[in-house]
Amino acid sequence: MIKKSQRPQYDSGMLFHRGKRVASHLRKVPKGRHATIKEHMPLRHQKNLEWTPDRFKRWAAKIGKETVMLTELILLNRAHPQQAYRTLLGILRLGKAYGNSRLEAACSRALYINALSYKSIESILKNGLDQKPLPEKSPGKDPVKHKNIRGTNYFKSITH
Repeated sequence: MIKKSQRPQYDSGMLFHRGKRVASHLRKVPKGRHATIKEHMPLRHQKNLEWTPDRFKRWAAKIGKETVMLTELILLNRAHPQQAYRTLLGILRLGKAYGNSRLEAACSRALYINALSYKSIESILKNGLDQKPLPEKSPGKDPVKHKNIRGTNYFKSITH
């Protein structure tokens, strides 16, 4: 069967050659789900098994605390940590092109604006936004005064 054309039937796990079934197995991964068994993963995904969340966190820790925080958030926002690996690899590799101090500043800005993607971090670095100060939050600033705004006192008088 080597170097012969076979036609896989993906929904049932059968392999056909010239109309005859030559191999079959129970489908291990339900449609639309992720494979977690190494043998059921595509080869390019099997290479990612050497990576772990702790390895990414250690790499991020060499850059700075904001990078660690961003790394942890990206890992938490995915159903499986492995789904975050490509994003994290891309982000952490940006340190080679732009330097770790700029990447740390970009991660800080990304956390400030809740932009947790590779594209966002790359855009921050490309446009030099990492080198500009973050806007300061102005606590205690009075809201706009206007005759149509009722304020908190109005709602205190309402009972349920």
